[in-house]
Amino acid sequence: MLMGEKSNDQLVDSTQWCSRCGASLEAPRQQAAPETEVCDVCGAPLVPLETLYAPEPTATGFSEAPPLQPVAPPRRNPMALLVVALVAAAMLYFGFHMARRSGTDHPAGIGFGTPAPDFTLETLEGKSLSLSSLRGKAVLVNFWATWCGPCKIETPWLVELQNRYGSQGLQVVGVAMDESGKDEISRFARDMGMNYPVLLGKEAVGDAYGGVPALPESFFVGRDGKIVDRIIGLRDRQDIEDSVKKALNTSTSAGTGTTASGLIARR
Repeated sequence: MLMGEKSNDQLVDSTQWCSRCGASLEAPRQQAAPETEVCDVCGAPLVPLETLYAPEPTATGFSEAPPLQPVAPPRRNPMALLVVALVAAAMLYFGFHMARRSGTDHPAGIGFGTPAPDFTLETLEGKSLSLSSLRGKAVLVNFWATWCGPCKIETPWLVELQNRYGSQGLQVVGVAMDESGKDEISRFARDMGMNYPVLLGKEAVGDAYGGVPALPESFFVGRDGKIVDRIIGLRDRQDIEDSVKKALNTSTSAGTGTTASGLIARR
């Protein structure tokens, strides 16, 4: 058998290579130190062949990934936080301000079974009308405005109710609570076919009725001048008619039907 062959005919490469200069070494020199061989060309210590190779891959075929480094959370912009805080504070302030104006603090004496605050306001025809002058009738005091979308839906219902129950003693009174001007209010009333008195409202009247938190808002006053029901915002037509019937089913009693504040006329 020749040198360099094995019995199974596979060649064995007995050549060593210098890891420093790359020289082929068939017979490296022995040094004084045992088991230490050096390159015959450059004199560098020989490194075992297996240390020159990378480790075998894992079972998946890929080397193990390095551990993930923790990621620091994003830093918040102090200016953005300040803006958010200011917006929240402004919303709280205006919400509280509107709540006070909307009647959260109702005037003393306002409620079901209490006399409706009297008032005297100017009609579109330039005349004066007082709530107390309607004593003996069931009165629907409706606060509305020309810019109010739900009011446009509700107004035809009030026209129908006035036609249907007017002969039984119902009187609808519309109080316009906007600053659009008399001409625009008159045009709105004409276009909507309002068949009941339309009054030019004042803030003092709205405050007397709790601030009018939303439009439309209606108070139902019995024949005795006392409040029997109240509807805030747009409700079903049947709800309004049921409240009208409550007011119609009351009877006239002695007294003036005004509150201690008396008339709110011309304030």
